Amino acid sequence: MVFKRRDPRSWAQTVAEFLYPRGGWTRAFHYVRHRVRRLPDTPERIARGIWAGVFTTFTPFYTLHFLIAFLLARLMRGNIFAALMSTFFGNPLTYVPIGVISLQTGHFLLGTEFDELAQRSFAGKFVDAGTDLKNNLVALFNGQPADWHGLEVFYDEIFFPYMVGGLIPGAVAGTIAYVVSVPLIRAYQLRRRRKIMAKFNEIKRRAGADPTAGESG
Repeated sequence: MVFKRRDPRSWAQTVAEFLYPRGGWTRAFHYVRHRVRRLPDTPERIARGIWAGVFTTFTPFYTLHFLIAFLLARLMRGNIFAALMSTFFGNPLTYVPIGVISLQTGHFLLGTEFDELAQRSFAGKFVDAGTDLKNNLVALFNGQPADWHGLEVFYDEIFFPYMVGGLIPGAVAGTIAYVVSVPLIRAYQLRRRRKIMAKFNEIKRRAGADPTAGESG
């Protein structure tokens, strides 16, 4: 296959590089920024894609961020590749503050309380929800009664407040990214066009200075 890696990675290497990419997060950030700036699209469309990607990272649908960013970018007529790349805003270094902010905002809007010190309880609710899903899936085949208590607690105390609370900070962060991105991308594209034009003019100047340029044999 054309795009198959020459050195297949083990699952452990895949997880390790997700948590800490080769070259570090700084290099990964500069790579994403470079790719986004060079996209062949208008600054506004690229920035709308960035808005969609950044906003998506404030939703609790962790395994579906690419899909959500894609759909939002299509809906907003933004650049889809920029949206996908901008989901990089959510990474192991930012997921904790994003989660805390979203949960606090959600519980505030819903009139409930969020104990930010209950980290073990917070992680335990994820474990309980996953255990419920696994056990209830097995129960479909062995006839055992299903127990959804852990999943209900997870939905009431984590998922739903996170989903509601992520809307406002997600929109704010996405809007900031949009406002900052438009002039930066426009300036970069203008500077790049000038460089290309200068190089083209230099080639023409050299060709005009050498009458034999382009003559065959």
